[in-house]
Amino acid sequence: MEPDFSTVGGPSFEFAFNEANFSDRELRIEVVAGDYDAPGSTGGGSGGGGLADWARHRKRRREELFKEKESTTYMSDQTNFNEVEAEECDAYEENQEEPVAMMEGSPPDVDQDGDDEQGIDPSWAAVVTPVLRVKTIYISSAILAAKSPFFFKLFSNGMKESDQRHATLRITDSEEIALMELLSFMYSGKLTTTEPTLLLDILMAADKFEVVSCMRYCSQLLTSLQMTTESALLYLDLPCSVSMAAAVQPLTDAAKDFLAVKYKDLIKFQDEVMNIPRAGIEAILSSNDLQVASEDTIYDFLLRWARAQYPKSEERREVLSSRLLPLVRFSHMTCRKLRKVLACTDIDHEQATKCVTEALLFKADAPHRQRALAADAITCRKFAERAYKYRPLKVVEFDRPYPQCIAYLDLKRDECSRLFPAGRIYSQAFHLAGQGFFLSAHCNMEQQSAFYCFGLFLGMQEKGSTSVTVDYEFAARTRPSGEFVSKYKGNYTFTGGKAVGYRNLFAIPWQKFLADDSLFFVDGMLHLRAELTIKQP
Repeated sequence: MEPDFSTVGGPSFEFAFNEANFSDRELRIEVVAGDYDAPGSTGGGSGGGGLADWARHRKRRREELFKEKESTTYMSDQTNFNEVEAEECDAYEENQEEPVAMMEGSPPDVDQDGDDEQGIDPSWAAVVTPVLRVKTIYISSAILAAKSPFFFKLFSNGMKESDQRHATLRITDSEEIALMELLSFMYSGKLTTTEPTLLLDILMAADKFEVVSCMRYCSQLLTSLQMTTESALLYLDLPCSVSMAAAVQPLTDAAKDFLAVKYKDLIKFQDEVMNIPRAGIEAILSSNDLQVASEDTIYDFLLRWARAQYPKSEERREVLSSRLLPLVRFSHMTCRKLRKVLACTDIDHEQATKCVTEALLFKADAPHRQRALAADAITCRKFAERAYKYRPLKVVEFDRPYPQCIAYLDLKRDECSRLFPAGRIYSQAFHLAGQGFFLSAHCNMEQQSAFYCFGLFLGMQEKGSTSVTVDYEFAARTRPSGEFVSKYKGNYTFTGGKAVGYRNLFAIPWQKFLADDSLFFVDGMLHLRAELTIKQP
């Protein structure tokens, strides 16, 4: 049975680190220069420089890694460890970002001209990286194998290499400090640093050599440190292997939460957010706590961001389709905006049709079904409401015999409670005969009786000389019938953005309106309806 590589606890073997009396092998660490280390730059392992420098160097490393072979190289020979000459080390493979472990060996026999007996071997013809220095430490194969699948395979693969007393690792100079910290951690279960850039290098070294316990430990330390937008975006872009992703999940989750909280007011920070890469945008738009006017605002922002970040239409359509559109809550967009979604050329028409159809079906569904979909862990990302500044509406429109619409506004009991003593809730805009209207719920002071009460008003968006005469009716669903009961109706001419309504819609005090046995809360919701008709030409 293979050991559990993920655990951090257990006895400490710190006393045995690099001690000959408690070791059964020697580890030779060959340090070579990295091509990405420009003069004057600071390697990630040195612990110097900022996170931006760390990210720049690591990105270059990753690009080089993709060009190299993915397999780990093992080499063996009968040559004694102390007899390997420095120039022989130059004949080994190029430095790789993937772990390169070598049980001591020598290159093929080479004559004075550098050719082997059969001619030049292409595998040795590449330009080699010179070894800057060599460090030798004593190791316990049992301790390293218990902490790392990489070393477990190295020391127990049943091949001739497993019996060798010496092993060689080749690393870049910027990895040296991180590797030594990692090896020490495998003995002691602790690190000697809390410096972010060095912790990141140790994390990457732990990923490289498959030390899950160290990855988890570094993740915990980084999560406990103060986070910035720069560091959060960097944590979301860590190139950890898929098998090790769970170890850094708490760190990436913390980074997502940080970005979601910092940019909760999306419009306030929209200029800054426009420069955030896709991973950050996904974290922000996944939040239920975004404070935006409506889902229409999120959709419009997303299109602007995608057009700025991906000028090529094909690439933009691919990113929107596969990554970003699933983050939009189409079910809470207005019908007017949904029509624009169908006409948008940046979105695949088939996908747009599916999203809009699903949204319309949700809007037509029963309230208890809507709440169930919004609460379900699988469907909540599609249907859960955010912290909209304007409450979503369900609107039904008619063209004949007169322009008419019916707007449904649903408010939770706790939303109504928060209105006391002078709060207001505004709905999204809806349109009738080209004019924009909205509903607003208020907590008012009854002027004659001097008690608080619930009020409902209908307003028109447009200001100025526009004049529209509307027949209106306010209704509310009551128990036990579950039917809408008309409360007030009338006729009003809107001019200059005025509003009409009733300060005490239910003709009862606030406390009675909110009482547990109130007739106006059905399944914990207040269901309001406003019916508007324009009969004038």
